[in-house]
Amino acid sequence: MFLGVDIGNTHTVTGLYGDSGDILLRWRIRTDKGATADELASVLFQLCAMDGIDFHRVKDIIIACVVPPILSSWEEFSRRRLGKNAVVVQGHQDLGMPVLCDHPHELGADRIVNAIAGFHRYHSPLIIVDYGTATTFDCVSSKGEYLGGAIAPGPLLAADALARGTSRLPRIEIFRRPSKVLGTDTVSAMQSGIVYGFAGLTEGLIARLVAEFPVRPRVIATGGLASVVAGHCPSIEAVHPDLTLEGLGIIYKRLSG
Repeated sequence: MFLGVDIGNTHTVTGLYGDSGDILLRWRIRTDKGATADELASVLFQLCAMDGIDFHRVKDIIIACVVPPILSSWEEFSRRRLGKNAVVVQGHQDLGMPVLCDHPHELGADRIVNAIAGFHRYHSPLIIVDYGTATTFDCVSSKGEYLGGAIAPGPLLAADALARGTSRLPRIEIFRRPSKVLGTDTVSAMQSGIVYGFAGLTEGLIARLVAEFPVRPRVIATGGLASVVAGHCPSIEAVHPDLTLEGLGIIYKRLSG
């Protein structure tokens, strides 16, 4: 077995893979930039035990990280608990997908991982929308080349900015769809503005990105809030919650084979 770890700014999603590379279990925990290697080990041991897995069956780990301060703890965890260096995904590596960006070293690991997973699924031009702390739009050509894309704030970040930047607006939960667009109190109005506002942002950016493709791409979505926003976006054809974990499994096979 091996672990795939997608370390985002808000949450860390971990997948446990079997010998065949299939995702057996998945866990989502809060990203703690100050977590030590021992704390990470404790959490993972408990998660495995909770699902009846002997942690000692885990032999390797692959990591996609956009939070540099925590990466060293994960690498130390791998050395101490697994006895080997972690496989760390970086945008400028040879991962089987040419990166046509101007500065490949700036590319977030999660973005290239999503692109590889999406192209592996569809073998066609793609736009992949990932609703995380940031909302990213990643574009893949019909030849399987990473082209670039767009980055916007994420829904949770926008909601948090509203609460922090105003005197009377509260912090709100947006993990479900509003029942209607016309909010009749402050909370429902904010939920409507965030969810339907990001749906409009998504549709607007997709339309502009599609116009720059020679042939119309498929549009798919992933990320923690995809199930909330994507349903209001007619352009999005499918939602794949495990897309990043799928990509990590694909890349692991390539780099360890």
